[in-house]
This record gives sequence, C-alpha cells and structure tokens, in this order.
Amino acid sequence: MRKTGWAVSSGIESAGVKELHQPGSGPAPLKCHHDAEARPGRRPLGVRALKAALHTAVALCLVTTMAHVALVFLHVAPSNPVSKRYGAQVNGWVYPLFEQNWRLFAPDPDSFNRQILARTARTESDGTVRVAPWFDLAAVDNSAVDHHVFPSHTAQNLLRRAWSSYVEVNGGSDTARSERAVMLQEYLRNIAADRVAAHNDGGPFDFIQLRVVTLPVPPPGATAGNRPSAPSEDRLLPWWKVTSYGK
Repeated sequence: MRKTGWAVSSGIESAGVKELHQPGSGPAPLKCHHDAEARPGRRPLGVRALKAALHTAVALCLVTTMAHVALVFLHVAPSNPVSKRYGAQVNGWVYPLFEQNWRLFAPDPDSFNRQILARTARTESDGTVRVAPWFDLAAVDNSAVDHHVFPSHTAQNLLRRAWSSYVEVNGGSDTARSERAVMLQEYLRNIAADRVAAHNDGGPFDFIQLRVVTLPVPPPGATAGNRPSAPSEDRLLPWWKVTSYGK
C-alpha cells in the first residue's frame, strides 16, 4: 500500500508540474536577457557613432597630410606648369610657417646681434594717446635660451626669422608692395603684439611700433669692460594698428 500510495502521489505531482507549462494554464516564463545579448546582432548606436567619427578623423588626417606633402613638393620642385598655375595657393600654405630652405645643410649664422624692441599706444576716452615705454622682445627670448639645455625653438627662431623674412621682402622700405610682403608684415606685427600682451602690465593697446637696433658681434677675446660697439643700424618702423589687446 505504501508503494502504491507513493506512486499515485508521485504521478499527481508530475501531472501538476506538466500542467503549469501548458499554454492556457498561466503566464509564460520570462526570457533571459543574457541570451539576447549573447546573440550576434547590430552594435549599439554609440559604438557605431564613435567608430564612424574615428574613421572620419583618420581620413581627414590622411587627406591633410597628402595635401601638405603635395604643396611642399610643388614649392621646392623646379618651376613647372602646375606650380606656376597654383603658385598663389602654394605660397599661401607654405609661408610663413612651413618655409623651406637649405640652411640645415649650409647654415648661415647671423653676424650681428639684433635688439628688437616694441612699444604700444592706446587712445584714451578723452582722445589723448598714451604711449608705453619700450619693451625688449629679444631680451625675453635670450633669457629663455640662456642656461637651458633644450631651449624652445620658438624662443630661438620665431622672432628672429620673422624679422629676417620681413627684411628680405621689404628691404629698407616699410611699405608692403606684394601679397607676401603684407603677409610677413602681419606675421611680424602679430608676434610682437602677442609677446607684449603676454608681458604687459600697462593695460590694453591699439597700436604697436617696432625698433630694431643692429649691433656687430664683438671680436674674439673682447673684454666686457670695453666700450660697447656703436650700432650699425637703428631702424624705427611705423605705427601699426592691431586688434585691441587686454580688453
């Protein structure tokens, strides 16, 4: 009897378990989300957008690099129909930041010391013009280079090359007569204005003027107590209008 009762009881329980899984007997069991995530399918929108942005950035970098190499090649290559036709575009890209020369292999060191000074002016509310004292731009660069094992390239060459390029194009005149002369004038002006604004405590200014004093390099063995050499050139540039700084 016990064995029969156990069998009947066991059968009833088994039938009850089966009925729970029948379609009309109750709510269907919930599906596990991990199974859906594990199935291969489309990637989330954020991942696809990030991948597309990465591909776009890489493509832009490659196009920019190829265009830069092509323009620099046309600049240094012998004169040809392409460089003649697109000379303005090539020069506009190369000058003044990507200028090419052979001075790395045949250096031509300066035989003069140039002291480049700048002063600023601003117009007050009552109409008077306030002129600031001279500020030595070259001294700031020299202090950044002296006693430094790895001095900044901008401190060594940015201002110096801007001035030498300005002289090469304009000569002794300060009137720009070509597009490149105008560009180099603006380049020199902006460098000077940025340098003065970074070290200026006199407030905003609207005009800037440069003065370049050229001194010969003293001969070897010259003592510090000797009289300083007379300047071989003392050039005063005109006032240039600049974007108001410090306001």
